[in-house]
Amino acid sequence: MDVSTQLLAASDKLSRTVDALSFSPPVTHVYNPLIYARPSHELFLSLYANSTKRTVFLGMNPGPYGMTQTGVPFGEIAAVREWMKIETQVGKPKLENPKRPVVGFECIRSEVSGRRLWGLMAERFGEAENFFKDHFVLNYCPLVFMEEGGKNVTPDKLKATEKEKLFSACDTHLRKALEILQADWAVGIGGFAEQCLQRLDKEKSLTVKIGKILHPSPASPAANRGWSEAAERQLTEQEIW
Repeated sequence: MDVSTQLLAASDKLSRTVDALSFSPPVTHVYNPLIYARPSHELFLSLYANSTKRTVFLGMNPGPYGMTQTGVPFGEIAAVREWMKIETQVGKPKLENPKRPVVGFECIRSEVSGRRLWGLMAERFGEAENFFKDHFVLNYCPLVFMEEGGKNVTPDKLKATEKEKLFSACDTHLRKALEILQADWAVGIGGFAEQCLQRLDKEKSLTVKIGKILHPSPASPAANRGWSEAAERQLTEQEIW
């Protein structure tokens, strides 16, 4: 099998595994975009994971106006539609929170983290194909967690027993994905992703070099003071770029 086919098979396996898990309050709704947005996710893999990569960037889990809507990691609508040239029909999660509807490519909200990440890559590399020739972007966890009122719950805030099962599945997939992509570098986007990589490295199950960049979230004061410049500087200092 070629790289994208192998990665899609691994993604489908992860999707089935995590979709069978259950989560307790305060989590009331769990979205799995690998299921309801599978067509766009599959297109993302077939177009841009069709070769091995030197560098793989790793995020935490889908944002509400990014991968939640598009099935693409950090998938801010404009970047996915206009830069990556991906736009498909997107379905609905099994149990939708009315305060956090999935409207797919009709979403009018911007995912700031995705806008910043893909904006930097577009500025530096030009066409999407130029970036994806040697780079790829994955999320550690494919699920979206939220409370009844719509508040986002990040994976690190889940209960310990729930994290153990979830992280075991995500670790297995991450190891497999990096193996398929034959990456030299795995770069954590933010502290959580870096910790996931370091945990696997301590288990001697990774053969990649580990890097880190500042997370582009608007919740980070440092990211709001010039994220692109900070990320480029970090990548240059680590000799990734």
